[in-house]
Amino acid sequence: MLKRLLPTALALAFSATTALAAGPQLKGQAPGWYRLQLGDFEVTALNDGTLDLPVDKLLQQPVPNTLKALQHAYLGVPLETSVNAYLINTGAKLVLVDAGAASMFGPTLGRLLASLKASGYTPEQVDEIVITHMHGDHIGGASATVFPNATLRIDKRDSDHWLAADQVAKGDGPKAIAALVKGFADAGRFKPFEGATSGVEIVPGVKAFPAYGHTPGHSNYVAESKGQKMMFWGDLMHVATVQFAEPSVTIQFDSDPKAAAPAREKAYAAAAKDGYYVAVTHVSFPGIGRLRADGKGYDWLPVNYSANR
Repeated sequence: MLKRLLPTALALAFSATTALAAGPQLKGQAPGWYRLQLGDFEVTALNDGTLDLPVDKLLQQPVPNTLKALQHAYLGVPLETSVNAYLINTGAKLVLVDAGAASMFGPTLGRLLASLKASGYTPEQVDEIVITHMHGDHIGGASATVFPNATLRIDKRDSDHWLAADQVAKGDGPKAIAALVKGFADAGRFKPFEGATSGVEIVPGVKAFPAYGHTPGHSNYVAESKGQKMMFWGDLMHVATVQFAEPSVTIQFDSDPKAAAPAREKAYAAAAKDGYYVAVTHVSFPGIGRLRADGKGYDWLPVNYSANR
């Protein structure tokens, strides 16, 4: 009897083993969001995806050891680069800092809405969209229909430049951006502001400050609550491994490198001196951290992960 049952038992055991074999790899990540408390404010980092950048060609010389710096950090080229946006909940208002790329940069970006919804918010709840500058990976997701209750805010120097007829005529990208802005303007929800060194209040506790150079009207935004502060840098810098150590390094995307480098160096020095958080579009998600001076450069200290914020 045992001899007759043994082959059947072995066959069943083999069948069970094969059925429990590893399934196919699923790929992908969970929707990207990370949240922290800033005084009475809540800040949620939202990932729009990543973009491969040939930073060895984009970073401006002299940078004799760009590749060496990347390799030292176990990185290479093209460099997979985060595109981050940030949602500030002041308790009274929801302010979205930049809006991602939507469909403007291909399939690896355009995930901001999924991240926003996964974080517990809806686009209908957003009151203000503040744009650091009008490059497609920052304004591409700013749609008046997707965000039906939001006002679009941009430094007037940037909107005047990018909405000028000669700029709009340069291609489909500029035309698409102009159409996005027109959607807000037609709804009476486009309100450009005049940059001021003392700051322009967007809502109580959130201000815009000029950081011109990357584009003609590039702006930083600051959120402050109960003595805690976070500055949102937009494209003040792009490649952490290189530009924190060498703040003078610029990138081809800068419209005015001679202004962009001093703006970056000033922002670095202030952040290191005062110890406040900064949030950066193209630093690895969530892109939030602090700076500490290290010789002529700076150390980047990413926010400590917490599940209890």
